[in-house]
Amino acid sequence: MAKQLFGTDGIRGIPGQNPLDDTTLQRVGQALGQHAVAEAEAGARPRVLIGRDTRESGPHIAEQIAEGLAVAGAEPVSAGVLTTPGVAWLVSREGFAAGVVISASHNPYHDNGVKLISRSGMKFPDAVEARFEAQILSQNGASARKPGGKIKPNGDEKLHQDYLAGLREAVFPGAKLSAMKIVLDCANGASSKLAPQLFQLLGATVVAINNLPDGRNINADCGSLHPQAMQKRVVEEGAALGIAFDGDADRAIFASASGKLVDGDGVLLVAGRYLQKLGRLKGNVIVGTTMANLGLERALEKTGLKLIRTDVGDRYVLEEMQRIGANLGGEQSGHILFLDDATTGDGMLTAVKIVSIVALEGPLDKLAADLKIFPQKIVNVRVKSKPSIDSLPEVGRLLSEAQRLLGNSGRVVLRYSGTEPLARVMVEAERDEDVTRWTEELAAALRASIGA
Repeated sequence: MAKQLFGTDGIRGIPGQNPLDDTTLQRVGQALGQHAVAEAEAGARPRVLIGRDTRESGPHIAEQIAEGLAVAGAEPVSAGVLTTPGVAWLVSREGFAAGVVISASHNPYHDNGVKLISRSGMKFPDAVEARFEAQILSQNGASARKPGGKIKPNGDEKLHQDYLAGLREAVFPGAKLSAMKIVLDCANGASSKLAPQLFQLLGATVVAINNLPDGRNINADCGSLHPQAMQKRVVEEGAALGIAFDGDADRAIFASASGKLVDGDGVLLVAGRYLQKLGRLKGNVIVGTTMANLGLERALEKTGLKLIRTDVGDRYVLEEMQRIGANLGGEQSGHILFLDDATTGDGMLTAVKIVSIVALEGPLDKLAADLKIFPQKIVNVRVKSKPSIDSLPEVGRLLSEAQRLLGNSGRVVLRYSGTEPLARVMVEAERDEDVTRWTEELAAALRASIGA
């Protein structure tokens, strides 16, 4: 049965409205707390870490979840403003029973969300989330209040410093950052304080932009979704490179010294080749998604590396990496997993890795020079239902024809959104006219068959 609360990245919504109303939030805390207590040693009070990004709704949501945790017998511990991967890192290394991240990632400030993290530092399995959901939806009324649910809004600074110390250890051996100037676009989000601190501690000269959050400016025309200001500033400052994070800093994209954008595909190429050089790329395999550009696949093939694709979503990338024993994977959006270093995608960790490689190997422009990006277009079609694509005769006929005519010089991906009533048509090809033709024809066939 499809889950009602948990999407591919936790619970999302508008604060104050279901499922982010106070009663539901307290129930979320209570369900997580009961799970943590059940797994704890007899008589122990398990600690659950709560971190949030900079949205104005974050502190109140944290208070409600803390109330629910306390009712269940767990101890809520505040990390204050901290990145999603920072919470995951601390949970897995400092004895927390679970973690909660209050963030809507790259969404605007008026949205928010709740992500639950297991003691391993990874997301809970679907089966556990389904059990949480059943508990949350079956309860009647608000949780009873209980002393012990209050948390410090600013969190424990020692937790932040522990996380930064872990990130500093991820620098590739021999890399010296003391002569580097770096531009950081913090998206007015969770990395606003931490990212400049990190690279200053590593000896770099830091130019930080969009690092003054006011509760409402997170992701507002800045960060990884809007990197133009970062690209321009890199050129103006004569910086070695620039980095743009999203609101909760689980992703990062880059600009080279010339201002050229380097997205997650470029990061996987540069990092994969360097790990291969060190003999540390397991299986000479990189895991990406169906959205990874065909140009990445071609560039990897030149050095004997293989790209394995999964459905879109970091959890699917992680599952495949664990299944085959890979240690590098990620998404075009800049959500990259270095599994030898962390349990989840971490924009600041990715930044440390790429800056290290640039310090050791030379300019990012050179390292990503042979990544030829094939023209790509995505069209969203609003649909009234989501039947199997194979059950739509005209769509299937066009898809087969497109795949036959494009051959090895292009790709077509048809998929449904996991969170919205949309079908997505993605076409890549060497020629723009092929991209335009097939996206338009396939989108039209979808609209005729199941369009809303």
